[in-house]
Amino acid sequence: MKKILTLVFVSALGGLITLGAYKLFLEENKSFVLASAEAQPNFLTTSNVSNLKNAYDMPDLTVAAENTINTVVHVKNLAVSSGQMTLEDLFYGRRQQRAQVGTGSGVIITADGYIITNNHVIDNSKELSVTLNSNKTYLAKIIGSDPKTDIALLKIEADEKLPYATFGDSDQAKIGEWVLAVGNPFNLTSTVTAGIISAKSRDLSGSNTQSFIQTDAAVNPGNSGGALININGELIGINTAISSQTGSYIGYSFAVPSNIARKVIEDIMEYGNVQNGILGITGGALNSGIAEKIGVNDTEGVYVDSVVEDSGAENAGVKSGDIIKEIDNIKVSKFTDLTGHLSAKRPNDVVNLTIARNGKLKTIAVTLTKNNIITLPLVGQVKNTKSEDLKKLNASNGIKIVQLDDKYAEYWKNNGVEEGSIITSINDVKIKTIEDAQNIIKDRSSYESLRIELINTNGEKERYNFR
Repeated sequence: MKKILTLVFVSALGGLITLGAYKLFLEENKSFVLASAEAQPNFLTTSNVSNLKNAYDMPDLTVAAENTINTVVHVKNLAVSSGQMTLEDLFYGRRQQRAQVGTGSGVIITADGYIITNNHVIDNSKELSVTLNSNKTYLAKIIGSDPKTDIALLKIEADEKLPYATFGDSDQAKIGEWVLAVGNPFNLTSTVTAGIISAKSRDLSGSNTQSFIQTDAAVNPGNSGGALININGELIGINTAISSQTGSYIGYSFAVPSNIARKVIEDIMEYGNVQNGILGITGGALNSGIAEKIGVNDTEGVYVDSVVEDSGAENAGVKSGDIIKEIDNIKVSKFTDLTGHLSAKRPNDVVNLTIARNGKLKTIAVTLTKNNIITLPLVGQVKNTKSEDLKKLNASNGIKIVQLDDKYAEYWKNNGVEEGSIITSINDVKIKTIEDAQNIIKDRSSYESLRIELINTNGEKERYNFR
């Protein structure tokens, strides 16, 4: 019995000694480590909320929203569409017509009632009405529109002076800048959403003809034609499109830059149509692959592949192989940087190009010209013909082929037709200018054949009939 008690006592004493050693040495070290971590000054405690707020301070958008919301209107488009035909309609030769209402937004730009919106908002309208933020409704008439830029101009006759938006300079808008989208999504009037400019000079068509401002401000159906404004309350864009697989906003929206929209409506008001000034080059944006292919070191800018005859670029001395780096001190990284800036210009405007040629930078002033080149179906690009070209081929009239359609170039060349040939008539009507050709093509029925008479570069007259 004594041996058992002695064994228990020794075991207990050993446990106490072990526990004491742990408390004295090991646990004290652990306490030291924790204390040193808490004292580390690199960690931000929850009491420093004011520092976080200062680091990520949000701009005050309330003034910009308040100044803009009364300038944005609700546009209703009453259109008439053909309903589904029944057997009875078919028997009596009737076509059912039904009313269809579309909605969008618009921005008042003058105190006497001029309103800018999207062309697709008012397209095919039978009747247009505009409702102000004050709930007053007026009938609107279309002054003009431009499907290419998707801009339209409306006019209402209000009984009072209206609040209107002030245009800002969209060229000065910067990526990361805060913006507001104001419009009427889903018939919810006077809606304001905020975001930043995500990108500039976006082309959604793949043809380098568009130059949108991209934002992450929420835009939905009904916002089309509404305002994109900066924190100063200035109009820097007209909201036009969204990128979506569902039809609703999922991340990005696109606006026509204010400089382009303003130029379009000024042209409509002054000339009745849009005046487009062209540079007169063909080419494309550079990247590593293209730069290696054409043998240049630059990977940014627009490479000039060819210069259009009698264009402002040719007259100013721009040459094939030049690389356009800037236009009017605006950096050119892609083709839409160039076309976007030119979309806000007219014939006879002067732009300054900074080009790289043989490794050296050079500035060239180019006077823009009117576009005298059109694309003729099945043929390609044609232009008005100079008198010396007519005389050379013994022609009294005609338009000149400057570039054959890629799809049909082999056919034409196999038949002896090359660039420089002159088209003298289309569908048995003599052609003197590209406007003559445009009118014939526009009035031509889709079932009508296309008959082309031309004089090839050897001076031989030929006739082609396409069905």
